[in-house]
Amino acid sequence: MLSEPRSGRLTAWGNALLAGLVSPDDAVGAIVGEDAVHRLEGLPGDPAPVGLTLGLGRLRTLGATGLRVALPQPGHPLGLSGPPEFNARALEAEEAVVCHGAAFGLVPEVYEAGPDGDVHVEVVWHCLPVRESPPADVPSLGEAERELAEALRDATALLSRLDVAGSGPVAEAAIDAYRARAERGREVLAPGYPPRAVRVLELAQRVTLLVSLACENGHGGAVSASEMAARGDALRPVERTARRAQVAAYNSVVEERERGVR
Repeated sequence: MLSEPRSGRLTAWGNALLAGLVSPDDAVGAIVGEDAVHRLEGLPGDPAPVGLTLGLGRLRTLGATGLRVALPQPGHPLGLSGPPEFNARALEAEEAVVCHGAAFGLVPEVYEAGPDGDVHVEVVWHCLPVRESPPADVPSLGEAERELAEALRDATALLSRLDVAGSGPVAEAAIDAYRARAERGREVLAPGYPPRAVRVLELAQRVTLLVSLACENGHGGAVSASEMAARGDALRPVERTARRAQVAAYNSVVEERERGVR
């Protein structure tokens, strides 16, 4: 429920690596996380998939100076700039990474192998050409923070009014997991990100948690079809706001560099 998108980890730690703030081993370890291995496929000049360390180095030599994340969903091409072929692959995966300074994007494909209880996850990042233009619908950090504060109030009020599974062991376990993560050394973003980006991402995760609880814990007090429909209609823009804020947080290093803030 609180899993970080792989594209978010690659963006954050890839930016830290490109800025020289972390070692390749530390960056790759953070990006891979609990997966078994990550590879890059389709890099110019590399006919076969390459490891993540070599792949990130190749992107640097191709001109990449930063990375942006995209978290698109149907009807909302959040963070994308085209062309249609890349957008379609990113939309299918619901995430992607777009290079800044080089016209390439990365879309993950996840493979699982092994028996129950011992499943190994491998990820192949497909490198594809992208259009060098501003990404779609990405707010500034300040805009995202203001929108999130309103979305959090709206979501809390809505769930309270409809009595949506705000208690019970599942909800309590999810909230405990969120609090434990928030207290674990501020491991939300990689080195080099401004404190405001960490704050925005944590708030976006909290809003996403509330929406997930509402969607995964039955009908709650929404006993009529109209109430259930109203809840869905109200939560969709809240979820969209949280996704926009996540993208703003992950992309803030590149955006601030472009504006000359850093």
